[in-house]
Amino acid sequence: MLLYRAVIFDLDGTLLNTIGDLAAAANHTLAEMGFAPHTEEEYKYMVGNGIPKLIERFLPPGHRDKATQAQAARLFFPYYDAHKEDATAPYPGIPALLAALHGAGVKLGVVSNKEDALTKSVVSHYFPGLFDAVAGHTLGTPTKPDPHLVNGMRAAFGLSAQQVLYVGDSGVDIETARNAGLAGCGVLWGFRTGDELCGAGASYLVRSPEDIRVLVLDA
Repeated sequence: MLLYRAVIFDLDGTLLNTIGDLAAAANHTLAEMGFAPHTEEEYKYMVGNGIPKLIERFLPPGHRDKATQAQAARLFFPYYDAHKEDATAPYPGIPALLAALHGAGVKLGVVSNKEDALTKSVVSHYFPGLFDAVAGHTLGTPTKPDPHLVNGMRAAFGLSAQQVLYVGDSGVDIETARNAGLAGCGVLWGFRTGDELCGAGASYLVRSPEDIRVLVLDA
C-alpha cells in the first residue's frame, strides 16, 4: 500500500538545477544596467519567490523602485527565455525517481512560483509525459507559501491532504506544505540548507531522490 498517492514537487532547486541560467540572466541584466554582478551562491538565497521578487532582490539597494524593476524585467525575461536551457539540468536521480513513481501509479504534480507558461514549458521539455498536473504563478493569484495552487491541484487529484506529499528545497516550500495541511519533504541537494528546512517544520529530510522513492513506495 502506498504511503502517498500523489507527490507535488517544487521545480527550481528540487527537480532542476536552474541556478546557473538564472544567475547568468540576472548578471546580464545587471551588466546592461551598469551594476555589479552577484555570485551563484548569492543567487541561491534570492530565488524561491518568483522572478519578479528575484529581480527586486538582485538590484542594488537604492535602485529597487518600480521603474527600475520594470527596466530590469525587460532585459531579464528575453535573455532568460533564450538561455534557460543552457546549463539547466535535472538533478542526478530525478528522472529515475519520476519514472518509478509514475510507473507505480502515483500522481505527480509541479507547483512553482515561476510564471505558469514558463513552468509548463520547462517541465514539458525536461520531463515529457510524466506529470499529471503542472502549475505556475499567474497574474492575480498568490505565490507560495500561499497554498492556493497546491490545494487546487490536490482537489483535482481527488485526494485528501493525508494522501499527498509536497517536496521542495526551501523554507517557502515547507511553509507551503504546512499551509496546505500536507507533509513537507525537504531535499538537501537544492539551494537552501537543512537548518532552514528543519526550522520551517519539514516532516522529512532526504539526501537523494532514491530516499523519496523509498519513502513513497517502500514504506
